[in-house]
Amino acid sequence: MLSRQILQRTINEMKEIVAAEISLWNAEGMIAVKTSGADESAKEQVKIYLSKWKEQMEEGTEELSEAVEEKAAFFPILNHMSELEYVLMIHGVWDDIKVIGRLCVSQIRNLIMAYHERMDKNNFLQNLLLDNFLLVDIYNRAKKLGIAIEERRVVFLIEPKKEGDSIVMETMRGLYATGTKDFITAVDEGHIIFIKHLEVTDGYKEINDIAKTITDTLSAEAMMKVRVAYGTVVEELKDVSKSYKEAAMALDVGRIFYSERTILAYNELGIGRLIHQLPVSLCEMFLQEVFNGDAFEQFDEETLVTVYKFFDNNLNVSETARQLYIHRNTLVYRLEKIQKSTGLDVRVFDDALTFKIAMMVASHIKK
Repeated sequence: MLSRQILQRTINEMKEIVAAEISLWNAEGMIAVKTSGADESAKEQVKIYLSKWKEQMEEGTEELSEAVEEKAAFFPILNHMSELEYVLMIHGVWDDIKVIGRLCVSQIRNLIMAYHERMDKNNFLQNLLLDNFLLVDIYNRAKKLGIAIEERRVVFLIEPKKEGDSIVMETMRGLYATGTKDFITAVDEGHIIFIKHLEVTDGYKEINDIAKTITDTLSAEAMMKVRVAYGTVVEELKDVSKSYKEAAMALDVGRIFYSERTILAYNELGIGRLIHQLPVSLCEMFLQEVFNGDAFEQFDEETLVTVYKFFDNNLNVSETARQLYIHRNTLVYRLEKIQKSTGLDVRVFDDALTFKIAMMVASHIKK
């Protein structure tokens, strides 16, 4: 059902155009929305009109004509199932009231049709992303809904800091949902899914630019911090779920290994993607081999910050000491402390690589 805000805004605009008070009543005879000066006491008149509707339906009459009475005119509004959805009441009568009423009915009925079409597409896309369709069903339903089968697309997955915050969805729809080729939906409260149509010339640079636009816009307009992940480009509608799963994995991997990033690309996850797919038993065996039991748990925060900064500076002792504002000998002492507990000298490339991978595996198990 259309939201009350949309209906209210629509009849307020109609009032400005036709210079008359307007009210909208549902099929049960209860008022839905009205303009400020509309009289709610017309309930009995509306009920009489609805009773005539029922009589005509029982008699098999195909269509209920408008009713123009002494002080008001009534017009039926049918939904996409040809069922009575609303009764439009214009408070006042003049010569061309029927023409005016039919135009107002056409406007509201088009809104109803557009709403149901969007909901049908939304339901289809949700089931498509969750792999709930057979291949033949995808083609048949997409054709019925007017969704292109062969088209370049990529799926973005947006994770707001606060779950269930509708402002992110509304902002995204304002940005991208004006056309018919882009779709915005959700399959849970914690994430928003953006299926983006791509031009032939669009590559991963352009896709990354879109992700940056999303994060910047939501930060500036919605005051919301989000993480955006995207999958690989697909050429057919049936493969959209593949891009969605890749984006979901990118978020998971980023949450564990790249917590500082706000944009995560599936094709740029590096070794994090590989570790994420390893079985836990294999990871535990590797940690037991590298750290000889619980040596990993003995590392304090100071030691970890030191070694991470050492890796960031490509194993350069002098530069790392300078950035940490410590003496070179203090840094060497901390690195040798790691060597004593693990047997790994992180100043040597091979040992440094083993240590870094082991740290990532430990983070994977912990998360």
